[in-house]
Amino acid sequence: MMKENKSVIIWLLSVCFLVFVLVVVGGITRLTNSGLSMTDWHLVTDTFPPLTEAKWQETFEQYKQFPEYQKINIHNDFTLSDYKFIYFWEWFHRLIGRVLGFVFIIPFVYFLIKKKINKDTLNKCYILLGMGAFQGFLGWFMVRSGLIDNPDVSHFRLSLHLTFAFITFAYTLWVALDLIYPDRNISIIPLRNLARVALVFLLMQIIYGGFVAGLNAGLIHNHWPLMSDGQFFHESIILEKDTWFQRLTEGKSGVQFVHRTLAYFVVGFILLLAYKSHKFDLTKNQKSGINALVAIVFLQFALGVFTLLYSVPLWLGLTHQVVAFFLLTTMTYTLHRLSK
Repeated sequence: MMKENKSVIIWLLSVCFLVFVLVVVGGITRLTNSGLSMTDWHLVTDTFPPLTEAKWQETFEQYKQFPEYQKINIHNDFTLSDYKFIYFWEWFHRLIGRVLGFVFIIPFVYFLIKKKINKDTLNKCYILLGMGAFQGFLGWFMVRSGLIDNPDVSHFRLSLHLTFAFITFAYTLWVALDLIYPDRNISIIPLRNLARVALVFLLMQIIYGGFVAGLNAGLIHNHWPLMSDGQFFHESIILEKDTWFQRLTEGKSGVQFVHRTLAYFVVGFILLLAYKSHKFDLTKNQKSGINALVAIVFLQFALGVFTLLYSVPLWLGLTHQVVAFFLLTTMTYTLHRLSK
């Protein structure tokens, strides 16, 4: 690690940590059905929750005008106390997003003025700035889909919001790793290419994880390894939608089937990477990265199975998402070490 870049590295890793926290709180927000509790978007006034009981009641009355309350919660004896609970998680999620914005922008301006960022890193930081702004837009775009007619957000938009957060995290980490390891070694091309393929499948799995979450597809077919007794490919996949594209992207059974199947590919490519790596003389960091990948992917696979078998309890669903983050972190690190 170059001493002159230490403060920049700490800054970038702090941003990574806050993105991680943001995604974890976002997962809680989704699993507690809290995402549509704040029906409007105000940059300043939403910074604090309602501070008086009268303001809480006014905000609750506004919430009652929207589909989630009118089509779902009105039938569930939904009280102001219940509303305060779901409001908290969405408000907290947005608050962390604001904090993340300040944590990125204020040090960035300081480093810019002090000329502590080299040209190459500066260009990457501009990309990160654009990615952060786009992520904020995606959050609004997602929530908006659940405030018109449908009392739930679009699973496509939810997955886009989630996946782009993962990608933003991975790119931020990559920029930090470029500074932590400034020396450039000869890349191990066969392993690098295999790691790239594994990363693509992992990102596809994250996308479908968003689909499963958005459609609540983990609440059906709670069996493993088969989707039900005697069925690897459940017949309901064909019955749900008219076309295969719709069946595999919009149908609950189809989406769950793809998510199950992709898990085997992710495990398989990481195991293949580990097997192939024995043919090369690896550095300590490269070996550690690959070994960690194998351990974490098996943990994530097991968590996925138990999350399904127990019909997505909050703690298991959240743990499954957290470990997905760890898996992407390790994949990014390993690919970086194999590439540079």
